[in-house]
Amino acid sequence: MTEHRQSDTDARPLSGCAALITGASSGIGAATAMALARQGAAVALAARRAERLAELAAAITDQGGASVPVIADLRNPAQARQAVEATVERLGRLDVLVNNAGYAAMGTLEEGEPEDWDRMIDLNFRAVLHTSRAALPHLSRAAQDGPRGVADLVSVSSVAGRLARPGNSVYSATKHAVVALGESLRQELAGRGVRVGLVEPGLTRTEMTAEGAAAPVARGLPESRWLEAEDIARAIAFVVTQPPHAAVSEIMVRPTAQEH
Repeated sequence: MTEHRQSDTDARPLSGCAALITGASSGIGAATAMALARQGAAVALAARRAERLAELAAAITDQGGASVPVIADLRNPAQARQAVEATVERLGRLDVLVNNAGYAAMGTLEEGEPEDWDRMIDLNFRAVLHTSRAALPHLSRAAQDGPRGVADLVSVSSVAGRLARPGNSVYSATKHAVVALGESLRQELAGRGVRVGLVEPGLTRTEMTAEGAAAPVARGLPESRWLEAEDIARAIAFVVTQPPHAAVSEIMVRPTAQEH
């Protein structure tokens, strides 16, 4: 019997690939950048906070990975597009896009602030539109001539994108939009080798949910029983490291104790 020796591609399935992660300065984005770097990808880190990105880039270097910071406010459509072009310019290609940047402001429609609505719509949905459109030519090219024979576009939605609850109507609406966009894109791109996936977290401890911001939807579930950012990062890494013939279109990850 011939012994199978694990190749670098077996051990690090994203070797030779480049990934862009938005909202990479903290939480799920930062954890995902670390996770994909461990799988061999060179990662572009897109966010506004330069100091946070520098710290993350140093941590990725310490674990033997490669990364570049891309300073961008993704609420600005031009900067969203430029983040993609900067990634390709600096890393030479784009094989994986993770649309993770997001913002949440809880409150009923009567109590909510229109400025918060606009920020959620701009970051949670419009940024996904502009970043994805800019990335598609590069992802299509990577699917044709890349080391894996496939490319990935993953958007981080939310359980709220499937189940609206009182107190998060606008946030939930933006995440429902991401779900609908993802399914349409999946069908549009299926014949081009670009896989489109959705990852929908339940209650997760991040800066966005800190200081009771998610209390209206937590329904009394203590934070000690919530997910961690690394739990979602593992799900994203699972989606993008499948063999070329297998596409994971949707994963919902809830805390075990979360009912809704």
